[in-house]
Amino acid sequence: AVDVSGVGGTLTGNALAVAAMRATLSSALRPEDFAHSIGLASRWAEGVRRAYEAVGLDWHVQQLGARAEYWFSHPPRNGADAAAAGDEELERFMHLWALNRGILLTPFHNMALFCPAHTISDVEHHTAVFGDAVAALTA
Repeated sequence: AVDVSGVGGTLTGNALAVAAMRATLSSALRPEDFAHSIGLASRWAEGVRRAYEAVGLDWHVQQLGARAEYWFSHPPRNGADAAAAGDEELERFMHLWALNRGILLTPFHNMALFCPAHTISDVEHHTAVFGDAVAALTA
């Protein structure tokens, strides 16, 4: 089994992390940072969409600001649909596939959250890795 627990979650609520968040939120998030990060998330989501649509998979990707996430199903209508759509084995495969190629996805999601330090190169790397995973799954 692949366990990606421990990245994020309750461990990020410590005093140092809170101080870093305060500093970031008070001085580092400028309008141009949001524009950059949201633009990268849009590009990431489009790369994911192109890959699964090219092979006819009934998946979807959603984006909210600088956050984007893909699901291995059509868009759920409610929480019950979302829970039923989970595919633990496929999620583990995708996370391990990405991790072995230098990409850490958000645990418990197939999500990326972009910041000003991310680059177009980072997005293009994920797009290639995701496309290769989809190709391997559908070969």
